[in-house]
Amino acid sequence: MTYCVGLCVRQGLVMLSDTRTNAGLDNISTFSKMYAVDHPGERTLVLLTAGNLAITQTVWNLLEQGVLLEGAQLRLSEVHDMFAAAQLVGAAVREVQRRDGAALAAQGLGFDSSILLGGQIAGSAPRLFLIYSAGNFIEATEDTPFLQIGEHKYGKPILDRVLTPDTSLVEGVALTLISMDSTIRSNLSVGLPLDLAVIRAGEMRLCLRRRVTEDDPYYRTIRDGWSNALRDAYQALPRPDFL
Repeated sequence: MTYCVGLCVRQGLVMLSDTRTNAGLDNISTFSKMYAVDHPGERTLVLLTAGNLAITQTVWNLLEQGVLLEGAQLRLSEVHDMFAAAQLVGAAVREVQRRDGAALAAQGLGFDSSILLGGQIAGSAPRLFLIYSAGNFIEATEDTPFLQIGEHKYGKPILDRVLTPDTSLVEGVALTLISMDSTIRSNLSVGLPLDLAVIRAGEMRLCLRRRVTEDDPYYRTIRDGWSNALRDAYQALPRPDFL
């Protein structure tokens, strides 16, 4: 399992993924689940992946080679807007399903994959999509300016309570790290190190791509500070007067 989260706010995008791949209790590996297409000033796109690693790696390799979309063989560096980029990723997912779906089913395996795609292409605003294993997708909106894949339930409450479209990128980085830390504490199949990317609206470039490890000083501050704040908030709550 894994956990990936993306935020789409007025200032831009924050994308965060873990790197743990779990094929059994005694077979845990580290693989980056973040891929990027970065052409500064023209476009920058980030993909985060969850599910069967063989499927998602194949999807990325197809996207690098080119995928057929509306009669043309295209790569993410060639599509004209983010909606077309989401369509292209969906087409790549369906192509892998066509090639490998029957073989997976014969082994009793489902076609398990989901992808977050966030970015900006010159001439349009930053956008964030979630592409499902069927190749269809949804988009983050002002009502719900974040999307998650993988083991999402533990990291969702803080985002539901705090995140708005006016949240700054600095605040967004802190929120995604709190969301991830909450997930890591509650699920052994999600773990460090983390991959973090930030895209500032209007710049069409990765303004930050960072590997966050256990020893990262800011992550340790967030982890310990959030735990202490929760503990203090709980201690400050009134006790029930009906017992």
